[in-house]
Amino acid sequence: PVLPEAAARPLPDLELLRAGLVGAGQLHPLVAAALAHEGAGRGPDPEPEPGDPHRVECRGEVHRIALRDGVLTAVDHDPDQLRREELLVALGGPPLPCLRAIDAVHRTPQALPAVRERLRHGDLSGALTVVEGLLGPAAVLRDGPLRDELESAAARRVDHGLFRAGL
Repeated sequence: PVLPEAAARPLPDLELLRAGLVGAGQLHPLVAAALAHEGAGRGPDPEPEPGDPHRVECRGEVHRIALRDGVLTAVDHDPDQLRREELLVALGGPPLPCLRAIDAVHRTPQALPAVRERLRHGDLSGALTVVEGLLGPAAVLRDGPLRDELESAAARRVDHGLFRAGL
């Protein structure tokens, strides 16, 4: 069965309301009541905690991404749900916004310039400290610019050691 167009596209009133371009009072009373009823069960967004630096809108709610047990993870998702979603992604499905955000931080973090600067000055331990602070000490680096920079720095360090040893 084919869905009607109205069921497949986002509601323009809801998009305008979320973007802050219109207030609930400017909407038709029935639309405003329906949208207010939709968001009534959510409650206020959780307050930020010191260890929760990242926030992501995921399925209409604001979720936290933080370091837990040494790994950057989606705090507001059940671990079983995360495993199922990661399996779906591995099979070619679309990832949750939380998982997309974690992947983006692993591949091209905002701290990448700080890591590059430390590596340029030979401060490998300082660069790793920045990475651990961002991703956690138990993180496994995924392919991307961050991993490339760290691998390149490690190779340069090995080359320099071989040069100093006269090999």
